[in-house]
Amino acid sequence: MTTTLDATTRRWLYAATALLLLPLLLQLQPLVAIAVGGVALLSMALSTRGRLPALVRIALALTLAIAVFSVYRRIGRDTGCALLAMMLALKPTETANVRDARSLVAYGLFAPFATYLLDQGPLSLLLGALAVAAALATLLRLSDLDAGIDLAGWSPFDSLRAAGKLLLLALPLVLAAFWLFPRLASPLWGLPDRAVSKPGLSESMTPDRWMDALNDDSPAMRARFEGTAPRPQEMYWRAMTLDDFDGSTWRPTPSPLAAPKLSLAPTRWRYTLDVEPSDQRLLATLEFTTTTPDGAQSGRDASLRSIAPLTGLTRWQLQAAPVQRFDPALDASERRANLALPNRNPRTLALGRQWRREAGSDDVAIISRALDMIRKDFAYSLTVPEPGRDWIDDFLFQGRTGYCQQFSSAFVVLMRGAGIPARVVIGYAGGYHNPVGDYWVIRNSDAHAWAEVWLARRGWTRIDPTAAVAPERIYDTLADRMPGRAFGGLIDVRSVWNIGDDLRRGWNDFVLGFNANRQATMFSRFGIDHLSPSMLIVLFAIAAGIALAITTWWLARGERERDPLLRAWRGVNRRYATLGLAREAHETADDWLRRVQTARPQQASDLSSLVARFNTTRYAMDDGERRSLIRALRSHRP
Repeated sequence: MTTTLDATTRRWLYAATALLLLPLLLQLQPLVAIAVGGVALLSMALSTRGRLPALVRIALALTLAIAVFSVYRRIGRDTGCALLAMMLALKPTETANVRDARSLVAYGLFAPFATYLLDQGPLSLLLGALAVAAALATLLRLSDLDAGIDLAGWSPFDSLRAAGKLLLLALPLVLAAFWLFPRLASPLWGLPDRAVSKPGLSESMTPDRWMDALNDDSPAMRARFEGTAPRPQEMYWRAMTLDDFDGSTWRPTPSPLAAPKLSLAPTRWRYTLDVEPSDQRLLATLEFTTTTPDGAQSGRDASLRSIAPLTGLTRWQLQAAPVQRFDPALDASERRANLALPNRNPRTLALGRQWRREAGSDDVAIISRALDMIRKDFAYSLTVPEPGRDWIDDFLFQGRTGYCQQFSSAFVVLMRGAGIPARVVIGYAGGYHNPVGDYWVIRNSDAHAWAEVWLARRGWTRIDPTAAVAPERIYDTLADRMPGRAFGGLIDVRSVWNIGDDLRRGWNDFVLGFNANRQATMFSRFGIDHLSPSMLIVLFAIAAGIALAITTWWLARGERERDPLLRAWRGVNRRYATLGLAREAHETADDWLRRVQTARPQQASDLSSLVARFNTTRYAMDDGERRSLIRALRSHRP
């Protein structure tokens, strides 16, 4: 016979389910999260009237599944997590008894763990831990309900306290596994890609496609310099070059992975770069990297690519230096690729050819003329019209307002029209210095595009046409969205933001950055330079054995008695044991009572009543008196 759920148990069950679902909802697309959350609330409200018919549940599931796929478009990691959340939101509609409730909690425990496939931040961990504690407390109440215990005097804090003890018992083993279980340098299997890309750089550039990134102030990277750092205006974080233009989109031309011909200045900047997950292979590094770190490849354009997709936090030890000359010789195929243009934007091409006729062979004069034109007549704004077929003509001769994509694209097309090899470079520019941790935060909104032109005897030379815009014609920039500022600077809590981001950086360093290499060298300060996998296994076995021994000892101290009456009776005995008045194994309840009356006569009256009721109820089997006595024994304190 199954036990039905009372109203209080159902409320706590649904509260635990909501907590289990919450961290996952925070990682889904906003529309999907709102829809799933709304369905969960509706399901919980409808389930109070009993199970919904099977056909209704199937129709709801199909409708939600179609809605999820309409947002994510294809199968991916986030699609699977959204479907899991959707099924959990519908699960209350088939919850009627204790067995169904246990099934709901068990299924709900998958939600916080699925969250870690999308985010491993401290907030996700905290919300997940709270949800698991609530789930364990709910399971304890369901256990008491199924055992027939009267729950009129039930306190949620008692169940939460018991759940906390269970989690604390598991903590030593968890820590042993985290620190000592051998980690693989690379996982046995890879995570599937996301169906919806995260905001950030990609391997192409199309006008008006960067707005998600430019409006996303979340960190993309954090850089900590050893010694002197470059000035902010020198911080160009190079991701890749784009030289193939079809009139709408810039893409890279496939080229062999070969080291570029760089002549670097003697200045060196050494830094550690922590890159947030992006599911891409692009590595935006400070111009120009002097060495290629393990796990990365160097391209012909002096950019780095990660060998594996950046699905998790990665750390790179890098060194950079200013460039003096970059590829002073340009072969014929590269020249053709960086002069090619589609049959579009005729006015821009005509202007480039006119400037060539007027300047002769002086490429520098043409570049200066273009920058002077931008400085005199152009404005910077994130609000731009939709691009048309000849959108560069529209930008240069009509609108004259845009952001870095428009400026860099128009400048490169104009240079190519004048016969100067040119290409677009994408990456990040600048950064925000966090004084609390003394490191630089590069956000997705710092995404930037600039140009490179090839000049004789100098090679590729960086030109940033966006930087040429006169300050008084910068209408709406990202400066007012400095971390910790909002509403145009009216709210300024930068100190709070600095502390919060430094805590996140510490979390990344201490937890997410603890990889196989750091594990192998974690005892180097004690003279052990390297721990082999076999040594780690031995250490883990010792630590796990100690943790399990502590857990076994703790559980053996208070082995759970199946009979709730005897369990409550033994609880009273344990409380008297702290006073040196524990009942001996050979003593009857009456003998023990007389000994307590002698030692503590002022407290014997309450105990005398409990002992009399225990003697009667233990053998009379009166269910009503039994439940009442269990509550009285649990609340009795000497």
